[in-house]
Amino acid sequence: MEADAVVLDVDGVLVDVADSYRRAIVDSVERVYGDTVPKADVQSFKDAGGFNNDWELTYAAALYVLARREGLDCSVGAFTDRIAERGGGLDAAEAVVDDALADAAVERVRDAWDPERLRDVFQQLYLGPDLYADIEGGDPAALDGPDQGYIDDEPVLVAAETVETLTAGYPVGVVTGRPAAEADIALERAGLSVPDDRRFTMDDWEEGKPHPKALTTLAERFDADAVVFVGDTLDDVETAVNADEADPDCDYYGVGVLTGGLTGAEGRRKYEDAGAAAVVDSVNDLPELLGED
Repeated sequence: MEADAVVLDVDGVLVDVADSYRRAIVDSVERVYGDTVPKADVQSFKDAGGFNNDWELTYAAALYVLARREGLDCSVGAFTDRIAERGGGLDAAEAVVDDALADAAVERVRDAWDPERLRDVFQQLYLGPDLYADIEGGDPAALDGPDQGYIDDEPVLVAAETVETLTAGYPVGVVTGRPAAEADIALERAGLSVPDDRRFTMDDWEEGKPHPKALTTLAERFDADAVVFVGDTLDDVETAVNADEADPDCDYYGVGVLTGGLTGAEGRRKYEDAGAAAVVDSVNDLPELLGED
């Protein structure tokens, strides 16, 4: 595969978030509503599309829990399949609940549903008391949370030699659903320095993945004819596919890694069905894919 620029996702590519973001999703719903979804089922929401923002995935998981209390009789997989049929994302999740329940039940779900509270609990659990106070400006004593945030349970996936090879051979950018402050922490841990004009975080664009805007903008800034985008979700691959359709002056290659929620033969098949140009075991296989080894 030939490319003259590389763009990386963060979660599941540079750092492992199974015990941080995904744990925060499950635990936030449990803290607020006393019930939740299994952590393994978080991937079903990711596969449905439109949930690059983990706060919105948390809100959708809470909707499912509340709707089940009102008589929604389906598994998480069936629920997320219905979300996918409607195009994915939080709006689709709301529409599924609206269609599945009687009006009075929907009203009770809406009355109980509190995205603002869910987000606040999520941030307290994920960041821990010190970072929560620094980044969110909130009072960590408001939640009887852990002394250490889940953010501290993010093993680095990318090897130092991979970072060195990629940055020596290519301009490297980042497109992530993380807020900027949290992206800074992960990039520092991964040993990857990326200038502000070479990255897009949650704070930099409204559309989010799989919209192609961030990727095509970086390609223009790099003056690139071919860009590889490495991610750990179907939305990441679809971002590259959409960019390829939107920008005929540049070739875009979506590369899926098997270090996130998609793993094994089934993960490989899902990536390929979504249009991945390649699937690799980890980002550390990227230099070889690009002919650098």
